[in-house]
Amino acid sequence: MEYKDYYKTLGVSKEASQEEIKKAYRKLAVKYHPDKNPDDKSAEDRFKDIAEAYEVLKDPEKRKQYDTLGANWKQYQHQGEDFDWSQFGGGKGRTHVHFEGDMGDMFGNSGFSDFFEQFFGGFGRPHGGRRAQGFHQNIPGQDLQTDIRISLQEAYQGTTRMLNLNGNKIRIKLKPGIKDGKTLKIKGKGAPSVQGGANGDLYLNVHVANDTRFERKENDLYTDLQVDLYTALLGGHAEVETLTGKVKVKVVKGTENGKVLRLKGLGMPVEGNHQTGNLYAKVQIRLPKKLSPEEEELFTRLKEIRENQHIHAA
Repeated sequence: MEYKDYYKTLGVSKEASQEEIKKAYRKLAVKYHPDKNPDDKSAEDRFKDIAEAYEVLKDPEKRKQYDTLGANWKQYQHQGEDFDWSQFGGGKGRTHVHFEGDMGDMFGNSGFSDFFEQFFGGFGRPHGGRRAQGFHQNIPGQDLQTDIRISLQEAYQGTTRMLNLNGNKIRIKLKPGIKDGKTLKIKGKGAPSVQGGANGDLYLNVHVANDTRFERKENDLYTDLQVDLYTALLGGHAEVETLTGKVKVKVVKGTENGKVLRLKGLGMPVEGNHQTGNLYAKVQIRLPKKLSPEEEELFTRLKEIRENQHIHAA
């Protein structure tokens, strides 16, 4: 069996950091992706080699086992059936292959090389030279992952999405209050097993789009409240934008620019319970533009009155 040099496959050194390995993998995966190389068998094979190398080197534990294996490769070739597999974890479990983006779809049911399966897929021989029994039939299908993008409004109300994976339609329900960056696990909706095992799982990465009206911090929302100069000085009411429509709020006499009003319970729902965050509205006072001659005269008179009051007070 041929030894596979995964470092060479990705074009990195054995001392490469995890970030360097990830960067090299992404660059090569894009270059040899089947979508960019239709009907090119050599590119497809290269793509599979790249994904296999990354599957091992991205995992610190697998990488450590692989490095140990490399140092003992000649010993394995010499000892054959009597080689001690215990240091590699051979036959002790199964590998869940988790690709980035649509890698699971690209691979379909072809699996990995014999080298990979021998050392990392559970086909290795435990100590004593006996091949693991019954493991071949229990290998689960690959885990898949995909992205779901929703608006802040949808995150507030809750929403559903229909996904089409390999011809199967899956209805996904997202609860009100779901946060950006959350990953949902849908058990058994990943790739099917070709060995009679259980299906893999599907992981959904939720992305909530920014809303120019609001800033979200946990379950609270922050927005600006436009108030005209006269209402700020004399008091009155103003309308605040919320995710359920506009609401009127009271503006007290002499409200200063930058004052923050709290609207209890008008923030985001807390996912999984009946609580709700708050909405905080920051007052932004709008100054009048293009004053008429009469308005300028009145403001000038107000300024004089104000100045005279300060003189008498002094």
